[in-house]
Amino acid sequence: MTVVAATPEVQYPFTPVAAPRVAGYHEFANVQRAEIGAVVPSRDAPNTPLPKLFEPLTIRGVEWSNRLLVAPMCTYSADNGKATDWHLVHYGSLTLRGWGSVLTEATAVVPEGRISPQDAGLWDDEQIASWKRVTDFIHANKGKAGIQLAHAGRKAGTQTTWVVKEAGWTGGLIASDENGGFAKDVYGPSPITFSKGYLQPAEATEADIKRVVDGFAAAARRAKAAGFDFVQIHGAHGYLIHSFASPNTNKRTDAYGGSYDNRVRLALEIARAVRAAFDGPVQYRISATEWIEGVAGAEKQFEGEKEEYAWWGIEQTTHLAAQLRDAGVDLLDLSSGGNDARQQVPVVEAYQAPFAAHIKKHVPGLYVGAVGIINTPELANSIVERDEADFISLGREILRNVDWPLQAAVQLGLTPNPAEQYRRGWAEREIAGAGTKVKV
Repeated sequence: MTVVAATPEVQYPFTPVAAPRVAGYHEFANVQRAEIGAVVPSRDAPNTPLPKLFEPLTIRGVEWSNRLLVAPMCTYSADNGKATDWHLVHYGSLTLRGWGSVLTEATAVVPEGRISPQDAGLWDDEQIASWKRVTDFIHANKGKAGIQLAHAGRKAGTQTTWVVKEAGWTGGLIASDENGGFAKDVYGPSPITFSKGYLQPAEATEADIKRVVDGFAAAARRAKAAGFDFVQIHGAHGYLIHSFASPNTNKRTDAYGGSYDNRVRLALEIARAVRAAFDGPVQYRISATEWIEGVAGAEKQFEGEKEEYAWWGIEQTTHLAAQLRDAGVDLLDLSSGGNDARQQVPVVEAYQAPFAAHIKKHVPGLYVGAVGIINTPELANSIVERDEADFISLGREILRNVDWPLQAAVQLGLTPNPAEQYRRGWAEREIAGAGTKVKV
């Protein structure tokens, strides 16, 4: 390839600043002169307003360079809850590829809250240093780090996915004691199993519930000590908080079951506890619906009775969204499903985005995230431009296309800032955008 210069040499489009030094990292890890993924308009159209997807946003003093979030995705690669080299490389590489913020996988607040024995955790002070190593690298490269705090509830104690899917595996879904399992410690709101192969949980006692609430608060404090900029409470996908909130899975008769107010009591206690323990942005991931109307009838079936609802849906989600906002939650991340194996999910492009738009319209004062097969820059930007969401989360698409933010910026007519070490890989695009001819 030869480059024929038709214009003056392209100048670095971002203001160089002295890069901060982070203890424990060599100079090569501290050379970023601007946030990776930050953008400027193309030289071909320098006065074009930035697409809203790439506008910065500040919440509680934390500034995101764009509206893109890495969705939490379990990798089942922790060592007794501690982050390993895998997590450093995995989350560090995402930071180097332009994501406005990196959100870790579900991280258990108590050991029995893990989906599998290999899940991440933050239930012990000894786990802090392993996560601090990850956040230090992210911060050294001007990224933002978030952690999802979670309890798997009745879906806890399973084998990792690759063990279950291994050819010839006959050991079942549940992790044995020999493999680090904890079947006897699994609990939920009621003794109702999720589906075939899962454990039948014990009914959580009031002592269990207090342990969970205290666990979320303690994990939030540890998250701060580990250097995380924000936290997310996992209240979706049939895990403990979601299963307590849904009348479909919560058949309790005490203060944590029965009416809507009782069912969401745990969610609100956790939200308030995390807010008190963590002074940065707090997010909450929620399942907006269980997708079972086709097999179970309407969400609200018992008008006027103490329990009016049959399962968890958008009406209750809207009520809880306002209550979470009042409890100090800053952003609601709208997902769906995961609590009933009978679910009938219409898996199409942006199939969950209408839930985000609904909350954005009906619950003012709350930032909203959309997620679910939002795989093109044009679609992601259109959702944010229409004010139907403030952030867009991508999950599996990231694993297929880790450079998505930088590629998206180019497709939307912008010049992205790559990592200094990767700049040569993007130079041709920058030169082309500046009017220089590229000849192959």
